[in-house]
Amino acid sequence: MKGWWGRILRVNLTTGEVKVQEYPSEIAKKFIGGRGLAAWILWNEVKNVDPLSPENKLVFAAGPFNGLPTPSGGKMVVAAKSPLTGGYGDGNLGTMASIHLRKAGYDALVVEGKAKKPVYIYIEDDNVSILSAEGLWGKGTFETERELKKIHGKNVGILSIGPAGENLVRYAVVMSQEGRAAGRPGMGAVMGSKKLKAVVIKGTKEIPVADKDELRKLSQEAYEAILNAPGYPFWKRQGTMAAVEWTNENYALPTRNFQDGQFEFARSIDGYTLEGMKVKQRGCPYCNMPCGNVVLDAEGQESELDYENVALLGSNLGIGKLNEVAVLNRIADDMGMDTISLGVSISFVMEAKEKGLLKEGPEFGDFKGAKQLALDIAYRKGELGNFAAEGVMRMAEKLGDDSFAMHVKGLEVSGYNSYIYPAMALAYGTSSIGAHHKEAWVIAWEIGTAPIEGEQAKKVEYKITYDPIKAQKVVELQRLRGGLFEMLTACRLPWVEIGLSLDYYPKLLKAITGVTYTWDDLYTAADRVYALIRAYWVREFNGNWDRTRDYPPKRWFNEGLKSGPYKGQHLDKEKYDALLSEYYRIRGWDERGIPKKETLQKLGLDFVIPELEKVTKLE
Repeated sequence: MKGWWGRILRVNLTTGEVKVQEYPSEIAKKFIGGRGLAAWILWNEVKNVDPLSPENKLVFAAGPFNGLPTPSGGKMVVAAKSPLTGGYGDGNLGTMASIHLRKAGYDALVVEGKAKKPVYIYIEDDNVSILSAEGLWGKGTFETERELKKIHGKNVGILSIGPAGENLVRYAVVMSQEGRAAGRPGMGAVMGSKKLKAVVIKGTKEIPVADKDELRKLSQEAYEAILNAPGYPFWKRQGTMAAVEWTNENYALPTRNFQDGQFEFARSIDGYTLEGMKVKQRGCPYCNMPCGNVVLDAEGQESELDYENVALLGSNLGIGKLNEVAVLNRIADDMGMDTISLGVSISFVMEAKEKGLLKEGPEFGDFKGAKQLALDIAYRKGELGNFAAEGVMRMAEKLGDDSFAMHVKGLEVSGYNSYIYPAMALAYGTSSIGAHHKEAWVIAWEIGTAPIEGEQAKKVEYKITYDPIKAQKVVELQRLRGGLFEMLTACRLPWVEIGLSLDYYPKLLKAITGVTYTWDDLYTAADRVYALIRAYWVREFNGNWDRTRDYPPKRWFNEGLKSGPYKGQHLDKEKYDALLSEYYRIRGWDERGIPKKETLQKLGLDFVIPELEKVTKLE
């Protein structure tokens, strides 16, 4: 094979066994890599297990773009059965570990079992060690990475967890490079459950490529196209932080646990405020449009901000000072917690306190209280810290009130308040890991303007509609954002934000692998992965599945925006249902949201059918 190694490294922490598995070229071509490879592994090997048990497996999966000079191709997918949702969980991060894993000669690393005492895995090409991490256990991710670089040198890729992962916080993440995070649905908790503190990788091999000259030519063209894009200068200034002003203007900024879509202090936490505070920028490997804007926080320490951090830890908590929001963000990164789920979990506590459902907890706008609760969550300290470490779904179940629980399938909603945006609500409802924007950021298309247009952003008159084309657009974006980019594995931002032509991607893939993929081939591969992931959910829930699992939070149906021209407006459940049915029709899934037998056969997923038929009747 060219472009793929066809090799998976397996490390069993219970037995200490290390082995290399070769997998067929047919699987590489069908699932491409990254999320595709991870979903295939989890379907075959992780069945009906407790996500925090040794039987769960943690998959670090790379794609054909990784380790090569491809546009923003420094990503890696981290996947496992989720302790937060109980279904398929994954996330991607930009990290040198993706480059070194591929240069070490592997397409994926699968970690199995559980160590008796804290360990880390050190991979140097074919030499793999399981080493003691007892001196690192308890440390934050920043210090952990620095210590490991002192030992193994700066030219390594490092993935680690902080105290949140060690203490099994259900939305703990895997961290790299002091600000890159992966695995919102609790991949850090899975790592912690295995007593695995870190993975350190150093690779020196040359990745086999089909056409080196063509790869070099295409990559150079793409990099130059990014630098010359009209939106590039504004992107360099604000990055994703431009979305604060944009969502606020469009009544979509999460405010006080998504009770409203506009925040009175939005100007104090937006991209322009960031510009005045920024001290440096950080990017992922092979990226020439870095999105990591680093500021000095209220305690004088560096914190890397983007839109999601600021929306969920700022306006969503009623906190209107960017340097205070930056403190919460830094704590989340150092402790190894997902900033989105942390922000929504704290805001849920704040509102529960406001409603009299909890006796203790911070109030909206209470920075010091939010900071203390964030630390208590990371260490599961006290009754409230332990409670909030479980995530919004479980907190709501315990309180007996899910009317203000902002999650889908157990994963907290990210930064787009969708009372008046049915397409974005559908994107959240049908995302393959729960409520996440990554797979179909459809709201810009739905509104008709995007944040990166910046100071020249055109004003449009928005009307709430439930046109079936919205379901088609969600599927189209999922095929690209949640399919193509997650399989390659590459960052979607050059295309989304700067307008890099999508045609570069199949051309680069051919130069790397020698395999010609048409757009129909790539969409089919994406649909294959989506159907496999949905089948995984259905199997893990023992066939107990219906369309209500694809509904957005109740708040968007039952309440309305509290201010502005859309005051009182909210989603219409019947019209949303019609949109959801159209989505299922396009995907070839039944009215419950389960892939039909003919769809599975058409996608080459015949091996899924017997297992699904054990738990439910397929149409």
